[in-house]
Amino acid sequence: MVFPAVFSIVVGAGMIGQWVLFYVSRQIPELETEPIRIWFHIAAEMVTAALLIFGGVGMLLKQGWGVQVHIVSVGMLFYTAIVSPGYFAQKGQWRWLVMFAILIVLGVTSILLVV
Repeated sequence: MVFPAVFSIVVGAGMIGQWVLFYVSRQIPELETEPIRIWFHIAAEMVTAALLIFGGVGMLLKQGWGVQVHIVSVGMLFYTAIVSPGYFAQKGQWRWLVMFAILIVLGVTSILLVV
């Protein structure tokens, strides 16, 4: 169960890092145009990221709840990996779509390894 745990921790940390980088570099124009919607979106992604990390750590520590948290958090990740690509596709930033597709494939793999 090392792969699912590491996957969760890396993806969760990456999500937090991505949003911090976008915020610091002022790459979130929706903060001006749609602040309420984007803050709800960011909050949902932060909860997803936190649960991914929590589940991954739980699995590494061989806690029974780790797998359950992992499965729920990867389900949350699937939602964001299906919804978020539309934003980047609209902007013609196709490499992001590849990243989201890879996340879905690795997420499915990580769930299959723990069930």
